[in-house]
Amino acid sequence: MAEETKTDVAATEEPAKDAKKAKNGKKKWPIVVGVVAVVLVAAGAGFFVWHEQPSFCNAICHTPMDAYAESYIDGSHDKYGNELTEESDKMAMMAYYHGHTTEGETTNCLGCHVPTLGEQITEGMHWVTGSYEVAGENKVGQTILEERELSDLVEARGIEEDEFCLNGDCHHVTEDGKEITSRADLEAATADLDSTYNPHTAQHGEYACSQCHKAHSQSVNYCTQCHSSAPVPEGWLTTTEAKKLFAL
Repeated sequence: MAEETKTDVAATEEPAKDAKKAKNGKKKWPIVVGVVAVVLVAAGAGFFVWHEQPSFCNAICHTPMDAYAESYIDGSHDKYGNELTEESDKMAMMAYYHGHTTEGETTNCLGCHVPTLGEQITEGMHWVTGSYEVAGENKVGQTILEERELSDLVEARGIEEDEFCLNGDCHHVTEDGKEITSRADLEAATADLDSTYNPHTAQHGEYACSQCHKAHSQSVNYCTQCHSSAPVPEGWLTTTEAKKLFAL
């Protein structure tokens, strides 16, 4: 009789234990899902922050982004591999200047190279397949791309090339509070240079901003191609100097 009672108790306890385990399991799965969700959100946020940094560009696309990322990060070399030791020479590269200026807010790669989804997919496919055009290797053995015009850089966004620089987020207001929304405004903002060649006066037609303002190499006063007396800002180059330094 006692044995039957024990058997009955055991038989009763087993389903109870199973039910308890099932109940505990149900309590745990929301916690597991929550932890996984937190991890995914944190990873996504971390990836987004990394995606905004220049290190992302040359970590993912080691070739051919190294030369460009380095000219932004420390400015020790321009994209052609020329060594730069003077801070004024480094600040003449627009990429380095915009990442290290103390005269206003700094910006990262995506501040200028504003990506579109279609453009990113296309560039990703070109990189994966290796179907992109390169100019060759620079002086320190890094691969660099063919030179791109401002019109190429803004094509995916469908904006005018002047808006790459002249836009509400960048060169919008002068130090004295005047708005710059056109080339005429830009010319007026540098009117004090009229006596020595105002570079923003279209004496010989309009040129792209990048004709003088170089992102990953020292900027060049294009006026010096004809006017040897044209002033050259500190750290900038004459066209003659640029031809020598920018050769691969």
